[in-house]
Amino acid sequence: MQLKIMPKKKRLPAGRVPLILFLCQMISALEVPLDLVQPPTITQQSPKDYIVDPRENIVIQCEAKGKPPPSFSWTRNGTHFDIDKDPLVTMRPGSGTLVINIMSEGKAETYEGIYQCTARNERGAAISNNIVIRPSRSPLWTKEKLEPITLQNGQPLVLPCRPPVGLPPAIIFWMDNSFQRLPQSERVSQGLNGDLYFSNVLPEDTREDYICYARFNHTQTIQQKQPISLKVISVDELNDTIAANLSDTEFYGAKSSRERPPTFLTPEGNASHKEELRGNVLSLECIAEGLPTPIIYWIKEDGILPTNRTFYRNFKKTLQIIQVSESDSGNYQCIAKNALGAIHHTISVTVKAAPYWIMAPRNLVLSPGEDGTLICRAYGNPKPRISWLTNGVPIEIAPDDPSRRIDGDTIIFSNVQERSSAVYQCNASNEYGYLLANAFVNVLAEPPRILTSENTLYQVIANRPAFLDCAFFGSPLPTIEWFKGAKGSALHEDIYVLHENGTLEIPVAQKDSTGTYTCVARNKLGIAKNEVHLEVKDPTRILKQPEYAIVQRGSTVSFECKVKHDHTLIATVTWLKDNGALPNDERFTVDKDHLVVTDVRDDDGGTYTCAANTTLDDVSASAELSVVDVPNPPFDLELTNQLDKSVQLSWTPGDDNNSPITKFVIEYEDAMHEAGLWHHQAEVSGTQTTAQLKLSPYVNYSFRVMAENSIGRSLPSEGSEQYLTKAAEPDKNPTAVEGLGSEPDNLVITWKPLNGFESNGPGLQYRVSWRQRDGDDEWTSVVVANVSKYIVSGTPTFVPYLIKVQALNDVGFAPEPAVVMGHSGEDLPMVAPGNVHVNVLNSTLAEVQWDSVPLKSIRGHLQGYRIYYWKAQSPSQRNRRHVEKKILTFQGSKTHGMLPGLEPFSHYSLNVRVVNGKGEGPASPDRAFSTPEGVPSAPSSLKIVNPTLDSLTLEWDPPSHPNGVLTEYTLKYQPINSTHELGPLIDLKIPANKTRWTLKNLNFSTRYKFYFYAQTSAGSGSQITEEAITTMDEVQAVNPRISNLTATAAENSANISWKYEGPEHVIFYVEYGVAGSKEEWRKEIVNGSRSFFGLKGLMPGTAYKVQVGAEGNSDFVSSEAVFETGPAMASRQVDIATQGWFIGLMCAVALLILILLIVCFIRRNKGGKYPVKEKEDAHADPEIQPMKEDDGTFGEYRSLESDAEDHKPLKKGSRTPSDRTVKKEDSDDSLVDYGEGVNGQFNEDGSFIGQYSGKKEKEPVEGNESSEAPSPVNAMNSFV
Repeated sequence: MQLKIMPKKKRLPAGRVPLILFLCQMISALEVPLDLVQPPTITQQSPKDYIVDPRENIVIQCEAKGKPPPSFSWTRNGTHFDIDKDPLVTMRPGSGTLVINIMSEGKAETYEGIYQCTARNERGAAISNNIVIRPSRSPLWTKEKLEPITLQNGQPLVLPCRPPVGLPPAIIFWMDNSFQRLPQSERVSQGLNGDLYFSNVLPEDTREDYICYARFNHTQTIQQKQPISLKVISVDELNDTIAANLSDTEFYGAKSSRERPPTFLTPEGNASHKEELRGNVLSLECIAEGLPTPIIYWIKEDGILPTNRTFYRNFKKTLQIIQVSESDSGNYQCIAKNALGAIHHTISVTVKAAPYWIMAPRNLVLSPGEDGTLICRAYGNPKPRISWLTNGVPIEIAPDDPSRRIDGDTIIFSNVQERSSAVYQCNASNEYGYLLANAFVNVLAEPPRILTSENTLYQVIANRPAFLDCAFFGSPLPTIEWFKGAKGSALHEDIYVLHENGTLEIPVAQKDSTGTYTCVARNKLGIAKNEVHLEVKDPTRILKQPEYAIVQRGSTVSFECKVKHDHTLIATVTWLKDNGALPNDERFTVDKDHLVVTDVRDDDGGTYTCAANTTLDDVSASAELSVVDVPNPPFDLELTNQLDKSVQLSWTPGDDNNSPITKFVIEYEDAMHEAGLWHHQAEVSGTQTTAQLKLSPYVNYSFRVMAENSIGRSLPSEGSEQYLTKAAEPDKNPTAVEGLGSEPDNLVITWKPLNGFESNGPGLQYRVSWRQRDGDDEWTSVVVANVSKYIVSGTPTFVPYLIKVQALNDVGFAPEPAVVMGHSGEDLPMVAPGNVHVNVLNSTLAEVQWDSVPLKSIRGHLQGYRIYYWKAQSPSQRNRRHVEKKILTFQGSKTHGMLPGLEPFSHYSLNVRVVNGKGEGPASPDRAFSTPEGVPSAPSSLKIVNPTLDSLTLEWDPPSHPNGVLTEYTLKYQPINSTHELGPLIDLKIPANKTRWTLKNLNFSTRYKFYFYAQTSAGSGSQITEEAITTMDEVQAVNPRISNLTATAAENSANISWKYEGPEHVIFYVEYGVAGSKEEWRKEIVNGSRSFFGLKGLMPGTAYKVQVGAEGNSDFVSSEAVFETGPAMASRQVDIATQGWFIGLMCAVALLILILLIVCFIRRNKGGKYPVKEKEDAHADPEIQPMKEDDGTFGEYRSLESDAEDHKPLKKGSRTPSDRTVKKEDSDDSLVDYGEGVNGQFNEDGSFIGQYSGKKEKEPVEGNESSEAPSPVNAMNSFV
C-alpha cells in the first residue's frame, strides 16, 4: 500500500560542511521498487457499503501488488468463499476482483453479504475492508384510495407522500399531470420527509393533480403516487357543501379562516433532539402554519452559526451546516413569526463521530538488525477501540515474533531479521463504524539506487521555487548529497532546502541557478549518482491589461492585452468571459492583442479575462464590462385619488440598464382638444414611483411616463387610462390685447385666444368692450365667437380708446379682464417740417436741423423724421431719369441729425419729412449744399517697366476717387541692400497730369522700394508701394514669371503659347507627357526667345500635360496645363464648308440676325423703361444696412435713383455681371466708420444714432415716360 506523509524540510548549513542529510530509519512514503521482494499491498478495493444494480453483473474489486505476485482468496459472511464451486463467480486473471454473472441467470439477492479479500505471498498477507454487498431496490407505492380534500380558504394543510422504502433512499418531488413542478414559496413547501406543507390555502391552490414522485437514481426509475385532489372554498360555499353532500367526517377541518398566530406543523412540541455524524450535513427543519404566512428565523443558543458552512434552504425553513463537527453540538432555535405573534422550537443537536485517523500505520523498510515502530492512532465519539492483526490473523493468536512488542496503539520492533517481514493490520472501531489499515514490515539488504530518470530537464520561471527530484531506495536507508556543476563541491549554502524524499528545493530560482545538478545516494552497501539539468526562464507578464469599460448597448468595445514571455517558450493567450469560454458569436473577434465586441448586448456584460499560458506559468488579468443604455420604459401606469383638479399617478420603473434612473418625466395628452399631441406635465426624482398631478377643468387626460438616466431618456410608456375632468368657467382671459386702426375710421381689436385646454368648458366665447378714453361714453360690448379679432367702424381718426376682452363659456365668465389702451386708425401727416438748415462739418459729414411738426397735424403715432438727400447731377448725367437718393430716418421727436458718408467736392440737395404709422407727410422745400475737397484715394495701380542698368520706368493710373482737384504726385524711393537694410529716402514731386515717369542714374543690380501717392489741396492721399531691381548685364524684373499657358490641339499636334514677364535673352523649354501616367516628361528646347512652340507626333484622342520653363533656373517654371488631341479622322472627309446646303443655311441665319438688329434699334430709339430699380432692389448693396438707435442723429439710410438712370450708356467694353448685380464703387466714408457694425452712435456735438438703408425711388422728369414693359432692345442691352 502506497503511504504518503507530509515531508519535512531541513535547510542546508551555511558552513563548509558537505550537504548531507541524515534521515531517521523510519521513512514515510518510501516506495519499494517492484523488482525487489516485498509483502502484498492492497491498491484498489470496492467501497465498504456497495449497492449494486440487480440488472447488471456484480463486480467486487480487489487489486494488490507485491513480489512475488500475491495470490487472492475471499471470505463471505466470515467464512471461506469457494469461488470454484459457483459457476456464476469468476476471478479475473492476475487480480483478486470477483465477477458474479447474474445477467445470464441468478439473482442479486442471492449474493447479498459481507465480503473480504486477502492478498498473500511469502512475505505476508494483506486484507481488504469488509465489503457489504446489497442490491438496490425501487419498490412501487402500495395501492391506496385517496379521497378528495375540501378545505376552507386560509386553513393549513399537509399532503402526505410516504414513499416506499428503497435502497438507496428515493429523491422526492411534487409535480402535476404535465410533469411540471408545482410552484413553492414561503406559504407552500416540501419537507425533508417529502410531504407538501401549506401554511394556509388559497383558492388558487385548487387542483386535482397533486402528485408525489419518487426517483431512484441507482436504477434510474421514477415511481408515482396516486393524484390528490384539493378544493379550496369560501365559508359560504363550505356551509352549502356540508349541508348538501358531506358528513362531518368527510370535512377536512372546519375552523374559521380568520387570521391566527403561527403553530408548527413539524416538528411537534416545543423541543426535539437531532443526532448527526461528524463530516456529514446537519439538516434542521421547522415548518409553521398561520395567517398571514409566518416567517422562519434561526439562532444558536449560546453561540453563533458558522459563517462559511451555514446555508438556508426551502425559504429558510431548513437550516443546513456542512462538514459538521463536534463543536456544532448545542441547542438550535427556530422562530416562526407573523403579525399576530411568534412561536419557537428548540432542537438539541449532538454530533457523534465514526473513527477517523490521527496517524495511520505506514510501511517500514528495515535492514537486518535495525529497529522501528508502527503507530496506529484514531479518534471518534465514542472513542474507538484499537486492535492489531498480522497477516490477517489477530495478533494474539499469530505466531510469536521475538523482534516485536505491542504497546497499545504502537508495535515496537528491535533487531529485526528477514523472518520479521509481515503485513500488519490496525483496526479502529466504535458503534458508528471502523477503520482498517495495512502496513508492512519488509526486511531487506539493498545497495542504493536512484529512481529518478537520468538527465531529466527541469524548467522553472525566475523568482519561483525549483524542485529537483532524486527519488531513491536502499536498505539501510541511504544518505543524500547534492552537487552543482561537473566538478562542483557539495552544496552548503542556506539558499537550498533538502526534503526527506531526496528532492532539492531552490526556494527562489534565479538566472544563475541554471546548470547541471548531481544527486549522490550512499549506504554501507554502495553508492549511486544521477545528473539533472535546470533551466530558469523569464516570467510571462501582461504589459497592458484590459481596462474597465462602460459602453452603451449597440456600440463597440475593445479590450487590450499585451503579453511578454520568454522567447524560448510558446505563449497562448485565451480570452474568457465570466471564467468560461467566449460566446460562439461572430460579434466577438480576437486578434494578437485585442478582444473586440461589436453590437454590444445586455448579456455581454461581465468579467473578461485575458489568460496567457506557457508550459511553465500562466498569468491573467480581468476587466469588467458594464453595458448601459437608456432605461426601459415604465409600465403598469395607474390613476388613483381622482379629484376634480388633481389625480395621483403611479407606475413601475423599467430596467435601468446598469445606469441609475435620475428622474421621471410625465407628459399628458388632451384627447378632446389636441389628440395625439403630448405636453410636459411634471418631473419627479428617479426614486419616486408616484406623482400628485394638478389638473385643469374639462380636459380628457391621458398620461405617459419616461425614465431618464445619464445615457438618455427612455421611450414613453404606454398611455394610462383616460380621465375626463369636470367643466368650469375660464380662469384666465385672452392675452396680447391690442387696439390699432387699419383705416383712419376704424379700430381693430385683436387678442391671443385661449386654446382648448384653457377653455375649461364647452362654448368658449369672448366679450369685447371699448370706449373713448377722453369722454364720458359708456362701455360698448359685443360677444363674439371663438375668434381673435373684432373691428369697430366709424371711429374718429387717431383717438385713444380703452379696451378689454373677457372669456366666457357655458359655465360662466372668466375674472374681470385688465383694461388696455389703443388708438383708432392713423392718417398721413399734413404738414412738412420747416426752417431746414444744413451745416457742413467736413468733406464727408454734414449736420441737418429742422423745426418739429405740430402733434395734431401728425394724425398718428410719431415715428420720427426722414431726410432724403442726393448728389446733384453732372452735365454728363443730365439725361438720366433716375437720381440715386439716400434716406436717413431719425426715430422719435429728434430735430437734428448727421449725414455721414458724403462724397468730398460734391453738390447735394435734401428735404425732410415727418413719419407716422401710416406713412410720410409732405416734403420740406429742397435745400442745397456742397462738400469741400478731401484727400484722394491711392493711385489705382503702379507698375515698373523697362528696367535697365541704371534706370527704371514707372507707370500708374490716377486715383479712382480724387475727391477734389489733384495738385501733384509724390514719389519716394530708397535702395535696399542684400541684408534688407534701407538706404537714404529720395523725395520727388511729379505734375498731376503725368501717368509715366523714368528714373535715371540708378545703381546697377540694385533693389529699390517705391512709395507713391497723390495730393489735393486738402492733403496727401493713401500711398501705394512697389519694388524693382536694375539689371547687371541683362535686364531682370523683380518677379519673372511665365503665365497664360494655353494649348491649341489638333489630331496629332498642338500649338503651345505663353506670356513671359522678366529679363530678356531667356532660353525656354517645353516639357510634356501623357496626363495621369508616371512616365518621365519629354523636353523640347525653344529656339530664340519666342513665346510659342509647336508639338508634333502626338497620339490622337489622348490627354497631355504640358509646362514651360527657363533653362538654368529650376524655380522658373509655369503651372501645368492639360489638353487633348482630336480623334483620328477618316482619310476621306467631306469639308462641310464646301457644301451648298450649309452655305445657304448660314446666309439665312445672317439675314435673320440683321432684321432682328434693325427692329431692336428702332424700338431703342422710341425709348423704353430699363428696370434698374427692380434689379438694384433685388441686389441691394450689403454695405447699406439699417442703423437703429432711439436718439439717432444719424437715421435710417436708403438710396433712390431717378428715371434718367435708364438711358445711361454702357462704357466701351463693359459688361453687366451675369448675376445682374451692379458693382458698387468703394467709398472713403462708410457708415461702418460711424457706428457699431452697421449701427452707429454719435454724441450731441455731431454724433449720430440712426438707421441706414438703401432704396431706389423713381422721380418724374420732363419728357415722355413710357409705362410699357421693357423693350427687347433694353433686354438685349442688359444681356450684353
